[in-house]
Amino acid sequence: MGSSEDSFGELPLSDADREFRDEVRTWLKEHLTKEFSGQADRGGPDDDDNWELRRAWERELGAGNWLGLSWPREYGGRGATMTQEIVFAMEYARAGAPPRAAFHGETLMAPTALSYGTEEQKKRLLIPMSKAEVVWCQGYSEPGAGSDLANVATRAHLDGDEWVINGQKIWTTFAQHADWIFAIVRTDPTSSRHAGLSYMLVPLDQPGVTIRPIRTMLGDSGFNEVFFDDARTSIDNVLGATGEGWNAAMTTLGHERATSVLNYQFSFVREMEHLKDLSKRRAPLDDPALRNRIVDSYIGLQIMAYNNLRTLSTALRDGEFGPEASIGKYYWSRWHQNFTEVAMDVLGEESLLGTDWAVDDTSGAAVVDEATALRRAFVRARAETIYAGASEIQKNIISERVLKLPKEPRR
Repeated sequence: MGSSEDSFGELPLSDADREFRDEVRTWLKEHLTKEFSGQADRGGPDDDDNWELRRAWERELGAGNWLGLSWPREYGGRGATMTQEIVFAMEYARAGAPPRAAFHGETLMAPTALSYGTEEQKKRLLIPMSKAEVVWCQGYSEPGAGSDLANVATRAHLDGDEWVINGQKIWTTFAQHADWIFAIVRTDPTSSRHAGLSYMLVPLDQPGVTIRPIRTMLGDSGFNEVFFDDARTSIDNVLGATGEGWNAAMTTLGHERATSVLNYQFSFVREMEHLKDLSKRRAPLDDPALRNRIVDSYIGLQIMAYNNLRTLSTALRDGEFGPEASIGKYYWSRWHQNFTEVAMDVLGEESLLGTDWAVDDTSGAAVVDEATALRRAFVRARAETIYAGASEIQKNIISERVLKLPKEPRR
């Protein structure tokens, strides 16, 4: 095993891990050049700013075989370990690489396909994704089924060898850019709640699909409504058994609340560096209350790191993410909201300025600055205690499935 200097948190690096880390650093140094450099603050998990460049960068990652790191090689991956995935996420953020564009497919749907897909489905779905050829979006929330996912009303029935889908999804991130959507739909018309649901894969480029972007406070349209009006998909585009999609859906949510937070966490480290630099230059640090809040934010970030590593270590031992993953989701979303509020207080009156990037008069390119990056982070953070399961839902999961407390009365 490596020395403590070669460790990240509680995960020591082996010789193979250090070799992998050096390969990552070398590749990023060689490829994060020209238009790809200096773009780390443009965009986010629900912010499609700088989309075309981010897609070009995704293809660059695919060409370098950096997508689907832990997938088996026969599906386009590298067979990397969880430690190496953590190393990659850490080095990726440290190098200032652009925010990921294919987050939903690689991080959420792919692990579910590996667990529930047939051999044919795994090869058909994962290999193109490993080359950044396909963009996926997630079709879970509906107007009447947000955190209460079991209440979904979108339905599908068989017509020969195709499913016919009718219904609506909402808050569908990057749907206007996606090629496919993985959606939870009701395939048993007599069922209710968790029963009778299927995990269905639907192509978006067809007459039966309408996508309506939802303009956000940032001025972009990261979120969308998706309407299905007799949309169709092949009979073999269901992961797992028909009508038994709830467990597959929970597998996706487990990864969303656990492994996906790695990219968040390391972007938070970058935001903390922005705050430290701004604090030294602008903030009245003789204000003890403000200093204490900055220190508390830093301590909270360290707690987040250790808790995430504990969750990942448990998953490595048990082979799956348990309900403890909700602790991380609840913690980081609240932490980030509080952190960005501290950042706005450090900015003072400047926090009231807009979230649009300044533009260089000569080149017309966006001018990325720390203050605007933090203002945009503040706006994005408002939704973080809602998506991927609202905080109230996370607390119910923790109380009932982790602490084994009596279930909350259902109204």
